[in-house]
Order: sequence, then C-alpha cells, then structure tokens
Amino acid sequence: MTTRLDALKRHSLVVADTGDLDAIQRYRPQDATTNPSLLLKAFDLPGYQALIDEELAAVKAEGGDLPTRVERAVDRLAVAKGAEITKFVPGRVSTEVAAKLSFDTEASVRKAFELIELYERRGVGRERVLIKLASTWEGIRAAERLEREGINCNLTLLFSDAQAQACFDAGVYLVSPFVGRVTDWYKKETGKEYASDEDPGVLFVRGVCERAGRGGFDTVVMGASFRTTGQVLALAGCHRLTISPALLEELAGEKGDVEKRVVFPSPGERPAPLSEARFRWQHNQDAMANDKLAEGIRRFAEDQGQLERRIAERLG
Repeated sequence: MTTRLDALKRHSLVVADTGDLDAIQRYRPQDATTNPSLLLKAFDLPGYQALIDEELAAVKAEGGDLPTRVERAVDRLAVAKGAEITKFVPGRVSTEVAAKLSFDTEASVRKAFELIELYERRGVGRERVLIKLASTWEGIRAAERLEREGINCNLTLLFSDAQAQACFDAGVYLVSPFVGRVTDWYKKETGKEYASDEDPGVLFVRGVCERAGRGGFDTVVMGASFRTTGQVLALAGCHRLTISPALLEELAGEKGDVEKRVVFPSPGERPAPLSEARFRWQHNQDAMANDKLAEGIRRFAEDQGQLERRIAERLG
C-alpha cells in the first residue's frame, strides 16, 4: 500500500517548508523555500560552514561599511542557499524580501530585483524563483509590479479574505494562506480543540480556494503553516501544500489512501477589485488577521535581526 505522502501528491503539489537539503532529497517535493529563519539555523550546522565562509569572504572583498556588508551578506547567503536547493527540486525556490520592508513598496521592488540579479549571476533564471512578500497593501502593490516584469511572487502571511482578494486582483502567481497560525489564534480565544473539518485554519484556506475558483483567478493557492497531518490531509486538493520535514516524515511513515477534500468550483462572476480603502477596512474588521499579520511581520523581522547580528560577528 502506498504512503499517505505519495497519495497526497496525487491531489496536491507538495512543497518542502525547509531549506534542509537532506529533507528535500528524502521527500522529493516540487518546490522549497529559504528565509532568514532557516538561514539562522544553518549558522550552527557543520555542513553549511564552507558556504557561509565563501559568501562572507566575497562580501569582505567588496568592501563598504558594516551595515552595507551585512545586508549584502544576507542576500548572498539566501541566494546561495536557494541556488543549491534548485539542484534538488524540479520547481521553484521561494526567497524572502526582508520583513522590515513590508510597508515600503519601492524598497521591496528594488530588493526583489537585487535578489533576481544575484540568482541570475549564479545561472538560476527568474523562472525558478518566487519572491516572497508579506501580504500587506504595500507588499501586494510591489508584487503587482514585479509580476508585470516577469518576476513571480509568493504572497505570505495571508490571514484574511481581503488579503486574498487583493492578491487575486493584482494577478500574483501564488498566495500562501496560513492554517496553523489561524487555528492557534482561535484556540487561544475560545479554549476549544477543533476536528479537522471544523478547524478554523482549514476552513479559511478552503474559503480562499473557493474564492479563487469562483472568480476564475489563475493565482496558485498554497496552504501553509500546518500544525498536524490532519490539517494537511483536510486540504488535499488545494493547488499546493507547503509542509515541514516533521510532518512530511509522519505522512511518509503512514500507509493509506488520501481523499480529495478541496475542489475548486467553476468560475462565476468575478468580484470588483478592492480599493485600498476597502482592503484596509475589511482587513481591519478581522481581529485574527490583524493580530497574526502584525505578529508574523515582527517574528520574521526578529529572525532577520538575529541573522544580521550573527553575520556581523562573523564579518569581524
């Protein structure tokens, strides 16, 4: 009998929510990712020290003051890791624009072009890369411009219907609505445990899939931030699912079939695009989405800050 992981792959493309090359080779995902949190972990792994030393030596040789060198080093390490990942996945690697730029459209666009240029210097074309941006109004506007330039984007930290609709309106390549963090918020608020089919995070992502189908939008929906295999299996049929190595291991260790649980409806009437005022108002009315978006940006920024401090130490 097949494993649940292999059975799941018949319904959804599986993405590894990790930059660990061993895990990527073991579970054979379609895509993978890199971000400051994963790079921070790599700083303590023996297998990555040669790569880190090589990139930091190149940054030192380029000169500049310490803040400039640190920023360049973060980008170079992210792209070096991402380029390695592309050797082991047939699809794309998501690479994150710093969270501190989440409310600056112009700076986000500039950073995206810098990352793409670094990838192209390593022989990795933009068709193998997704630029990951927070689903703020400013991040969505940056993605809209980048998509017109042939740079595909992954809009993350997505917690509200308003965010999803604005991303669809902008024609972004992929959105990553979060499951686990949505459920975390509701469990804390209500004190309840939820079965998979009643799970608030699962229901939210199913709603995003329905909105995409009804509007006839081409945007890929990728469920993210899973806490349990039950949440993963409840979204079988979603375009893509990005799953941590721990949950991939559980799914690979279980035998059994997987039922398709998400079916995209046929297109109907497409809703009118959201204005900035409507976007901000509708997002504001969702307390969970407000809390989790702000918290997510802060967490990503904290990891970026720790990474920058570790790099500064290594740069001497």
